[in-house]
Amino acid sequence: MATTSSPSVRHAPDAGTYALDPIHSYVSFSARHLMVTKVRGRFPVVDGRLVVGDDPQQSTVDANVDVSAVESGDPKRDEHLRSADFFDAEHHPNVTFRSTGVEDHLDGTFTLHGDLTVRGVTHPVTLDGEYLGSQASPWGDTRIGFSAETEVNRKDWGLEWNVALETGGLLVGDKVKLTIDAEWIRQ
Repeated sequence: MATTSSPSVRHAPDAGTYALDPIHSYVSFSARHLMVTKVRGRFPVVDGRLVVGDDPQQSTVDANVDVSAVESGDPKRDEHLRSADFFDAEHHPNVTFRSTGVEDHLDGTFTLHGDLTVRGVTHPVTLDGEYLGSQASPWGDTRIGFSAETEVNRKDWGLEWNVALETGGLLVGDKVKLTIDAEWIRQ
């Protein structure tokens, strides 16, 4: 039986500097509510810089998320999330991420290590990511896309607010799943 060879697949973007496209980038979150469902929402990623090295493991990324623009589908909840009970957006309007290392798994996936700063508190996080590809856009530039996920404990960043339920348990779970979708424009 004859086999056909498929074209080679590039599992890493071309080396270079990329600026974040804030219109096509966001961080979504989900957290348990009443311990029976999940509340979901998202934040816009307002700016960022990605430098892809000739060796993808030498790449770096920095990004800023606007917590004052949180959207969860409920304006009252959004206002509460912006308050001092949670993000304290008046004093800490941005969440920042700065990479500290990347492990390229050579199959289009990677592990990204970095420092996440929320409310002025910084902790290391690890994200599992996927390179989604590269495409020339109708606007004459080249764009690349990534997605990544992690789960964090909100209390590590001082997001302690909660309400004890009469039947036991708490109103809001401690674990928060974060999913990042980002589109980058080659400079």
